[in-house]
Amino acid sequence: MTKHSKTLWTTALALGLLLDLLFWKQSPGINFTLYSLTCVAAGFFLLRVNRQRAAGKTYWLLPLIAAFAAIVCIRAEPLTVLMTAAFTLFLMVVLSNTFLGGRWLNYGIADYVAAFFSVAVSAVSRPMSFSAEVRKERVGSGEAHSRPKIWPYLRGLIFAIPIVAVFASLLASADPVFSGELSGLLGFFSIEYLPQFLFRLAYILIVGYLLLGVILHASAKSQDEKLIGEEKPLLAPFLGFTEAMIVLGSVAILFAAFVVVQFQYFFGGQANITTAGYTYAEYARRGFGELVTVAFFSLLLIAGLGNITQKEGRAERWWFSAVSILIVLLVGIMLVSAYQRLVLYEEAYGFSRLRTYTHAALIWVGLLLSAVVALQILQRDRYLAAAALTAALGFAITLAFVNVDGLIVRENVQRANERKELDVPYLVSLSTDSVPALAEAYESPSTGRETRDATGAALFCRSKMAPRTGDGDWRSFTFSKWQADMALQRVQNELAGYRVIDETWPVRISSPLGTTYECYGKVLD
Repeated sequence: MTKHSKTLWTTALALGLLLDLLFWKQSPGINFTLYSLTCVAAGFFLLRVNRQRAAGKTYWLLPLIAAFAAIVCIRAEPLTVLMTAAFTLFLMVVLSNTFLGGRWLNYGIADYVAAFFSVAVSAVSRPMSFSAEVRKERVGSGEAHSRPKIWPYLRGLIFAIPIVAVFASLLASADPVFSGELSGLLGFFSIEYLPQFLFRLAYILIVGYLLLGVILHASAKSQDEKLIGEEKPLLAPFLGFTEAMIVLGSVAILFAAFVVVQFQYFFGGQANITTAGYTYAEYARRGFGELVTVAFFSLLLIAGLGNITQKEGRAERWWFSAVSILIVLLVGIMLVSAYQRLVLYEEAYGFSRLRTYTHAALIWVGLLLSAVVALQILQRDRYLAAAALTAALGFAITLAFVNVDGLIVRENVQRANERKELDVPYLVSLSTDSVPALAEAYESPSTGRETRDATGAALFCRSKMAPRTGDGDWRSFTFSKWQADMALQRVQNELAGYRVIDETWPVRISSPLGTTYECYGKVLD
């Protein structure tokens, strides 16, 4: 890479400058998508210049990175954006660490941890060692003496500045338009902006420096020649088979007893629960979190015991797998119970973000449990990390695909059509992902009169308190905000019957039916 040091440094600094241009005082949107893809493309370009090609399986990471980066400029729901942005950066780190080797699918959990530490260390240390190598090579070749010096350029600037200042003042006196433009430019470079300029320059240089370190890591340390625990287990099995079976058997008996109670009470219907002294909603709320926790620790128990238990012979492996499968089946019934509890809780109180997240999480936890048992049977414990990563990526993609806030609107509107309360302030608090669903419900002939009045109030609140996407900067553009603007424009005339009656917080509005709603926001001029 030393032969192309100027190209490397120039590209890295350009990426740092691009970060400033795209993100300074801007919220994430299409700028994140563009920057992520540009960084990946720049890395491939620099490594290709150095005649280094990516391994075949490394290319499988590219559509994943592109998909997650694109979701950031499609959705606006906070957890969806946070997870997809985090997974974009995560996959880019994996790409840097496995560029030449391409064995990321074989990574264990320890390999992922080691990869992040390795890339982080390289990002800080490699640019310095790389610069030292370049200087040493140039001194050895005699090139250092022939390099152009920077001082002549600085002296030229020192001479040019006063001369240009004199001519600029004369031209400003000659033309008032030019004088105004020049005043605006000089105002931009006012001394009060100096701290801002220094801060921005500092992080541009830091980002460029770190990105160069990541690219150098991909060039020199991404061969994946030896993975942790591949030849010899990181932790040799030390627990006896009998002890492990006692633990698993005890857990299986406990879970079986719990499932029997579930069939007797919860699955048996509302009468059995109310007889025991609980309402349906109380019973659902009390047990849901605990059941999800049990499922998670069951996953850790099966995976952990599978790695540390001494299983000699086919019979012991079969018994271990059989009991593990039994536990997974029992946990699966518990997850069904947890899912049903969640549905009951939503029937009582409506949909929310947390409850929607949990819907998706339950499905992926169940799939992950099944995958863990399958890997135990096939003796492919090394792929546990890949299974966990797949479940996590699947969960994030599911949130983006179902549109969390839009789903909340649709389900709560349907619930309101069944003569249940619709929480207008909560609907207003959702992201712009919810607006098209609100507009659709407001225009739908199947929406009840009172429900239509409430959804119209939510839309009116948003139109009065949310800035239009078109008034913002293109760098923060998201398709979610654009679709929300289109939906609000479509129903704007139909919202003429709503009016603001109190602009103090919480803002209160009146609907055509004479109902008063609270918006919990600030009216924009």
